[in-house]
Amino acid sequence: MSSSPSPTPLNYKDAGVDIDAGDALVERIKPLAKKTLREGVLSGLGGFGALFEVPKRYQEPVLVSGTDGVGTKLRLAFEWAMHDTVGIDLVAMSVNDVLVQGAEPLFFLDYFACGKLDVDTAAAVVGGIAQGCELAGCALIGGETAEMPGMYPPGEYDLAGFCVGAVEKSKILTGQGVAEGDVVLGLASSGVHSNGFSLVRKCIERAGSSLPATLDGRPFKQAVMAPTRIYVKNVLSALAAHPASTGSAQGIKALAHITGGGLLENIPRVLPDGLAAHLTKGSWPRSELFGWLQQTAGIDDTEMNRTFNNGIGMIVVIDAASAAACADSLRAAGEQVYEIGRIAPRGSGAAVVVG
Repeated sequence: MSSSPSPTPLNYKDAGVDIDAGDALVERIKPLAKKTLREGVLSGLGGFGALFEVPKRYQEPVLVSGTDGVGTKLRLAFEWAMHDTVGIDLVAMSVNDVLVQGAEPLFFLDYFACGKLDVDTAAAVVGGIAQGCELAGCALIGGETAEMPGMYPPGEYDLAGFCVGAVEKSKILTGQGVAEGDVVLGLASSGVHSNGFSLVRKCIERAGSSLPATLDGRPFKQAVMAPTRIYVKNVLSALAAHPASTGSAQGIKALAHITGGGLLENIPRVLPDGLAAHLTKGSWPRSELFGWLQQTAGIDDTEMNRTFNNGIGMIVVIDAASAAACADSLRAAGEQVYEIGRIAPRGSGAAVVVG
């Protein structure tokens, strides 16, 4: 009786998962993560869980968490082979959200998933994540690299980010102190940031071969892919200089990160019932990028203001007496700041009026 031949042995690499490539990526990441270390970090990369001790300078720390991705901006990163800045976007989307509660981002974790791990591409992405963490002053203390054959086409990946911050319980920003007459300051965005890219891609598709060579003094692709601005350090400094203590009519009373839904959907999230933000059209500059998007899409101002940040990435609501000093200090720190409106009674109208 003849026996059937033994099947060829299969290992994990044959199945599409390269453990050696994963190990090589970890070694590439370690020095990048080390540059983000800060007080509170108790463990480095490689453990099953990342350890962080809330700094003892907090008396009544409240933890604030945020998670987000980069959205369909990644499709352009794949098509244009521009992987080094989407990591900054990933960090920015979470740390800016944590910031609006008045919190200091403490640490960040990332999730990178792909079909087949390309170490150079993954290292470029994580390099951007580490750079974003440095800009935000938070530590990159862990993450997950998932190589999943058959789940993603070659050359593609997905990203998710997770941030935890802390704020003194007495200093949480809720927006409840916002009052009629308060000033709305707008901090300039660096471009489209990471929202509205499904429409951006449609505009690029519609323009075809007629894409502009440059926008706002930068090559077209760089203008479109400019990473989301991280406002953390400058806004935390402004909060320290202009605190809104309980019962006080002065200080910074609310912040709004302008993400999906634009100005029209995000500002109302930090306004008390019965109040509205009246924004003055033309009170901040119009970039060539947003002008091109509006013209190419053929949409009106309302649709622009609820799809894109339209040039304003962060809103600061502050009492009128403190507004000029706050704006000056933010400008001195490097922000482009514009007084773009006032808080007024809402009545039966919209929560945000641009006119």
